[in-house]
Amino acid sequence: MRGRVGLIGAGITAGLLGPLALWRAWLDGARAPRLVPTDLRDRDPEATPAARRVYALLAGLENDARRGRATRTVIGQHVELQNERYNAGYGDYRGTKQPGYYYRKARDITGRLPGFVELDLGPGYGQPGWAVGTARPYSKAWPACRRYWGYVEDAVDLAVGVWSGLPRAADGSYRPSGTHQECASGADVSLPHNGGGPAGLVGLSFHQPYPGSPVKGFEQTLLRNSPGAKDRGWFGRVATAGSAEHRSLLHDLDFLADHLGYLADQGVPVLLRPYHEMNTRPGHGFWWAGQDPAAFRKLWRLTHDYLVHRRGLHNLIFVWSPSSWDGTDDRRPGAYYPGGGYVDIVGVDDYTDTPAKPMGGAWTEVWYRGLEEYRRPRVVAESFHVPLNAAQPRTLTRTPWVMWTVWGQALSYDNLSAPRGKNTTADVKRTYGSPQVITGGHPVHVWDVDWESLHKSQ
Repeated sequence: MRGRVGLIGAGITAGLLGPLALWRAWLDGARAPRLVPTDLRDRDPEATPAARRVYALLAGLENDARRGRATRTVIGQHVELQNERYNAGYGDYRGTKQPGYYYRKARDITGRLPGFVELDLGPGYGQPGWAVGTARPYSKAWPACRRYWGYVEDAVDLAVGVWSGLPRAADGSYRPSGTHQECASGADVSLPHNGGGPAGLVGLSFHQPYPGSPVKGFEQTLLRNSPGAKDRGWFGRVATAGSAEHRSLLHDLDFLADHLGYLADQGVPVLLRPYHEMNTRPGHGFWWAGQDPAAFRKLWRLTHDYLVHRRGLHNLIFVWSPSSWDGTDDRRPGAYYPGGGYVDIVGVDDYTDTPAKPMGGAWTEVWYRGLEEYRRPRVVAESFHVPLNAAQPRTLTRTPWVMWTVWGQALSYDNLSAPRGKNTTADVKRTYGSPQVITGGHPVHVWDVDWESLHKSQ
């Protein structure tokens, strides 16, 4: 009887206070941040321990930002090895450069290296077929020792070197000293040293020429130069099993997978960023851009499944990065999102805005807020600008991106292949010297990540 009275009393109390309690619960829920998942196994149950640790690091930074805590941003640098190696007009002086020139350039200016380096396995340099240099385990299926293809080997070597350190001990990987002679040209090649220990995170983009392209170069990545420019059904066939176009796609993905597999064997986790800027207007941009969103989602998902399930690559962290949108030019990207089961990180390629003339509020804020709904770590995947520049010194306070990657030669103020005025030396020093930013190299600075710890097995 006593228990019954207690229950009745509790029911009366709940009945009286229920609306207030519900309102408070709703308010608490509205205030609670929508945190992102922190375990990569939610997407890939077989994810490698190193890939899981890298993702957990980035997810932790994102969740700190969502909780309103002080957080930091990994500063990244994209390195266009094909241009550094072979394009004399590229960069801040006339003449070809050693691979990793713009990786090292950050240290030349600031004394510190980027905390993240993104390399590109495509698009090639206007040469026939996929090719690499000296035959190696990941390249036996591809022509050996071909002119203008040594940069692919440099990309793989530099990726291992950023993750493990250059120079590094002989650990089964190639060229532990970072120095070799290119077989096709006889040129001496030397990767930049970074302290001899783990020095940061590694990413790969893939400016993939259209499937079936006999020549591999940047021009063949563009829609206007692909069969899709005249054949409206072509893109759908690329994503349809059994078609000739689909078989050509798988051939390209094998080229990508063979190199990613070598990095997996070396224990290197990779932030893989395929099919970026997919939301550009129809008829503009890459062959995969401006297409039917359902067909694009199909392409992304089959690429994911081919690499992860068919090729067994579990060292990958998938990055989805639409072009910056303003509602008038490039499309809002939501329809192109493949789904959380296929994406680990969301980002933006920022080329429509400028620090001096921000669009709608704080610079980059429209994209930072727009990506929040995906519940994934948010990054600036490409930008001509460093985040902490004279025009916008509070960028990372208002929009604490997890990572911010500067595009290639844009790091230098004076360069031959891009307009002046991207980044001054003072801008670069302000960014790399800020405690809001995580830089790379070994040994690490006081407020940087202990990159060595990312190598430790769980």
